[in-house]
Amino acid sequence: MNRQIKLSNGRVIGDGHPVYIIAEIGINHNGELEIAKQLIDEAVRAGCDAVKFQKRTPELCVPRDQWDKERDTPWGRMTYIEYKKRIEFEEAEYAAIDAYCKEKGIDWFASCWDQPSVDFIEKFNPVLYKMASASLTDIELLRKVQSTGKPIVISTGMSTAEEIEETINALGINNLLIAHSTSAYPCKPEELNLRMIQTLRAGYPECPVGYSGHETGLATTETTIALGSNFIERHFTLDRAMWGTDHAASVEPEGFRRMVRNIREIEIALGDGVKRLYESELESRRRLRGN
Repeated sequence: MNRQIKLSNGRVIGDGHPVYIIAEIGINHNGELEIAKQLIDEAVRAGCDAVKFQKRTPELCVPRDQWDKERDTPWGRMTYIEYKKRIEFEEAEYAAIDAYCKEKGIDWFASCWDQPSVDFIEKFNPVLYKMASASLTDIELLRKVQSTGKPIVISTGMSTAEEIEETINALGINNLLIAHSTSAYPCKPEELNLRMIQTLRAGYPECPVGYSGHETGLATTETTIALGSNFIERHFTLDRAMWGTDHAASVEPEGFRRMVRNIREIEIALGDGVKRLYESELESRRRLRGN
């Protein structure tokens, strides 16, 4: 089976190609373009292939009974709907992000939580779309994204095996990537269930399969390479102590650099499974075996 998807910029995600590493900025920019640029810089420095954002239309995504609830924020006390609008980037910010990522040579895309957000992000011609686990059963939204013709990554957290199968049957496997995930923040090791990566690979042999992790450590994410991950996504922040909902379950720049370095070393170390006698072994062989 050809478990590969070629992006519009020529990059390929799938078997036989380097793991595609995504730093999810999400909303960790806290509504500040300069923070977003700093995160892009750090993702490039770490050696990531892409950064990912989240795009919402607050009036559609925030339940009406939550709109007027007040909360304390770095910008003062405001209603929840005001806060959600405050942290959303609009066209000027995304145009700047698009230009900055092109300048830095890194891909960017977004998780769209509603249909108008798909139309909005499509104006920037992203290389793919990554859908949140919460959207796995929103077939109308997924079909809206599918209508763009771009590859779609579906994330499988908070879902049953039956729901995953129903969604894949509805969408088909063309241009589809599947991310194993557990939607707990942070996720306990005993709930990571990393062997699901192998289960998904066996069940959908034509789809690249990857991992979207929310655990606190790095070793478990790195382990997924040996299980067959074609892509990896982790939340990314400048500082886990920053104000905001996702920072505590994110990886800081130093950790991300270490993770990317380890992933690349693991890829090399895995080899191809063909037994060889290496030249570096010959002297030991001669000395210990005499031939």
